Amino acid sequence: MIDNPATGYIYVGIVSSLALLVTYFTLFKSGMARVRFKVPAPSHDGPEEYIRHVRAHQNTIEHLVLFLPGMWLFAFAVSPIWAAGLGIIWPVARLFYALGYYKSADGRRLPLYLSMPVIYTFMLGSLIGFVLKLI
Repeated sequence: MIDNPATGYIYVGIVSSLALLVTYFTLFKSGMARVRFKVPAPSHDGPEEYIRHVRAHQNTIEHLVLFLPGMWLFAFAVSPIWAAGLGIIWPVARLFYALGYYKSADGRRLPLYLSMPVIYTFMLGSLIGFVLKLI
């Protein structure tokens, strides 16, 4: 199945879809927290628990902007199989990031620290990979 070079990109697409689903999950939970804590739009002022839900969503979007293009660049510059293999860490870690953050601010730390090196690897790895293709 991996004999076809294009097959690896299917896995990158699956990981991308999972990342988007996790991001949507944080959007949904943020919206539900708005209803639960009766915070009228467009305000973001509310109890700490509400703010943690909003921050989990906002921070996930901030990281998604680096993760998705980084993973696809890495797939083209280095390997789609490696991109998907490393990339799967991100949506799983971000899900646990959000679930931990909903409970307490400190609950987000370990999953955050697990998801960030993936982004760094994609950014630096794709740059190195593309430069090496020039040589």
